Amino acid sequence: MAIGISKLSLPHSNAIEMPKWAHLGLAALLLISTTQEGAADIDWWENASLYQIYPRSFQDSDGDGIGDLKGITSRLGYLKEIGITATWLSPIFTSPMSDFGYDISNFYDIDPIFGTLDDFDALIVEAKSLGVKIILDFVPNHSSDENVWFEKSVNREDGYDDFYVWDDGKLNEETGARDPPSNWVSVFSGPMWTWNEKRQQYFLHQFQVKQPDLNFTNPMVREHMLDVLKFWLDRGVDGFRIDAVPHIYEHRNADGSYPDEPVSGWGSDPNAYDYHDHIYTKDQPATVDLMYEWREFLDNYRAQNGGDSRVLLAEAYSSVETLSAYFGNSTHQGTQLPMNFQLMYLSGYSTAKDVVGSIDYWMNTMWKEHQTANWVVGNHDTNRVADRMGAHKVDLLNVIVNALPGASVTYYGEEIGMSNVDVECTGDSCEDRDGERTPMQWTAGKNADFSDGESTWLPLSPEYQRYNVQTERGVSRSSLNIFKGLQALKSSSAFLAFKDDGGFSYEAVTEQVLQIIRTNKISEEYRILVNMGNGMEILDGLAPKTYEYVLATAYSTHYPGQKADLSQRIILMPYEAVVLRWLA
Repeated sequence: MAIGISKLSLPHSNAIEMPKWAHLGLAALLLISTTQEGAADIDWWENASLYQIYPRSFQDSDGDGIGDLKGITSRLGYLKEIGITATWLSPIFTSPMSDFGYDISNFYDIDPIFGTLDDFDALIVEAKSLGVKIILDFVPNHSSDENVWFEKSVNREDGYDDFYVWDDGKLNEETGARDPPSNWVSVFSGPMWTWNEKRQQYFLHQFQVKQPDLNFTNPMVREHMLDVLKFWLDRGVDGFRIDAVPHIYEHRNADGSYPDEPVSGWGSDPNAYDYHDHIYTKDQPATVDLMYEWREFLDNYRAQNGGDSRVLLAEAYSSVETLSAYFGNSTHQGTQLPMNFQLMYLSGYSTAKDVVGSIDYWMNTMWKEHQTANWVVGNHDTNRVADRMGAHKVDLLNVIVNALPGASVTYYGEEIGMSNVDVECTGDSCEDRDGERTPMQWTAGKNADFSDGESTWLPLSPEYQRYNVQTERGVSRSSLNIFKGLQALKSSSAFLAFKDDGGFSYEAVTEQVLQIIRTNKISEEYRILVNMGNGMEILDGLAPKTYEYVLATAYSTHYPGQKADLSQRIILMPYEAVVLRWLA
């Protein structure tokens, strides 16, 4: 049962002449649905289909085997084709690439691997012509140690002396040596403090040693970051995905010292990140205030320059209560989309009741308090759905995240069912993350049409000749066509009417079958049924009305246009998902 979500009631009709639009295909579905009554007045991001591009792996334009901006620009039409509202690009800024771009040496320029500022401007022009919004990855917590700001800070230049977090450390009375200021451990393991011989102090790095943390207690740092935001807003971007939000601030005692963090009880290695409870280095109150400051800046920018809302996505693996604070309160607005990773924790063994539990975790706080939701499928740090849940469940998760109210966030390739590839680790901190970062699979041709070079920066999947865009375009129930159909549904009046009194509900009607209902409460209702299990499911008396199938996955025996009397028994095959529509 969906806790806190009201049950729906609609006018009953026992004899409905169903329209024949379903036989016209999904394009017709989109055209017919968008003008129906009942759509709420919502901002573009509230129901958006977001799509993450990992630039190295999307499209190579120059044959060096590495994706680039010109390549992305050449593929923007594909995003329009599959119904994407906005795409966010993993870091493209100048970087030594110690952490594949999350170590930025120049926040105001494009790394030559990806192209030039002119290439970026051309990408923006093409995106705007297609109506696809561009969101950039914003990495404020730290820079590269090769950034000129860090060099100036090491040299104690005026204005940059405390641009980063520096400390003398503790004097060891037994040895007379300097010890780190605290027992803090970095996300990538090992001490969070490293001694700088030239400056004769420790500097803080929550991640790699080559990623020194900026000091946000310094107003000059905050001013520099606002200037970075304005630089890219002026070039036409539509928002930012803020990386590593919980780590931006640390707690410091009144006497200037840094307190040790308590042991968490997890593991036995004191150099492992999980060994401590990070009460002083994550989700500090000042971080919440900073989100409000940035939101105010973006809102003021819009007021001065016009256009649609500029959006902030917050990457925060934090409690839902903390995410609620990042979103805002009664007096302040924060990040519009604090990213919801709950569905990424599902596995191949997850049942419909498990799915409901994951949904409830978000909805019982974020929806009740703010009427906002977003659902993330995957990202560049997490195994792909085909590996987490099984290839047979890729469509099921895509159906769920797009059937629920709010924004969906898709990692490139998940719409065609890409899987992880076994590759050797290629970076100092990669932790086997390259498997989900392999080149996009466009065709069954050479290099999957990702590159015309002799090789690619990571190997292609051995299954790319089966799972690729070109092939799946021609298969009616491919993952790609199911995904495109779902995006069309998101534009229907029933899917747009989800705020205030709520045009939706969800529940596990059996242990394995999830039901999601979307309706405009006037003339249109959809029932989405997802069988998470490996057995047939028999459902009796779901509704006293006749519906029509509009979408059915590859495991289904049903077809679009087929009628279904939901007052009678219906059967779902293992791993089947269907979308049924009722019209007044």
